Amino acid sequence: MTTEQPMIKLHDGSMMPQLGLGVWQASIEQAKNAALKALDVGYRSIDTATFYKNEEGIGQALQETCLPREDIFITTKLWNDDQHNAPAALETSLKKLQLEQVDLYLLHWPCPGKDKYVSAWKQLIDLQKQGLTKSIGVCNFNESHIKRLIDETGVVPVINQVELHPMLQQRTLHAWNAMHQIQTESWSPLAQGGKGVFDQPVIKNLAKKYGKTPAQIVIRWHLDSGLVVIPKSVTPARIEENFAVFDFRLEKTEIGQITTLDSNKRLGPDPEEFN
Repeated sequence: MTTEQPMIKLHDGSMMPQLGLGVWQASIEQAKNAALKALDVGYRSIDTATFYKNEEGIGQALQETCLPREDIFITTKLWNDDQHNAPAALETSLKKLQLEQVDLYLLHWPCPGKDKYVSAWKQLIDLQKQGLTKSIGVCNFNESHIKRLIDETGVVPVINQVELHPMLQQRTLHAWNAMHQIQTESWSPLAQGGKGVFDQPVIKNLAKKYGKTPAQIVIRWHLDSGLVVIPKSVTPARIEENFAVFDFRLEKTEIGQITTLDSNKRLGPDPEEFN
């Protein structure tokens, strides 16, 4: 089996692995162990955030791995309460990660009710100019939020990381992002452990056909749909399983069958209302 994973070229020229490890809800120790396991398996991208309170664990893993820093893509995020002072927040994150620079820094939520996201974006632009982050992007932004960032600063995010899984496919947003050269990235890609997804006949049949697990079918669907995907796990066997998806591809008709599962069902907050 090949573990040669595809890389995505972001519009600023940076290269990002298409499959990464998410560590939401992991303790510092769990995040460290999960990251070390993932790097050992072949993952080269890890996604954390200030809000997850486990950046230290990722920092410890980066100290312990034998891999060179330039081979690993690290993402962290600016939490909503820190939108007034992104430089201080990133400085804290870098200390915890034991890094001089992250590869990607994201605005975690727009929080439209607070109306601070444009000024926060301007701060991220400055942090990128200072070399503290290679690339900058957003999370949970709708078209209107991104349009405002572009209109007011002229700087287009490289990524929009949103809740995306077979039950919430966000196809209009995905297409809009693509039109603006913004890469769509899926969080909660397995719909929080596959509830309501893994037992769908189409997923079960494809798993049987390819000799794969339902989770592997869903991850492959993300990859074949051109999405960057960061399944979260702290279980070593699951971390390994989620990465064993590069030895098969879904056919176009099969991707189409999974498309029919879209029920616009959100598991996380609505970006228009979350402040």
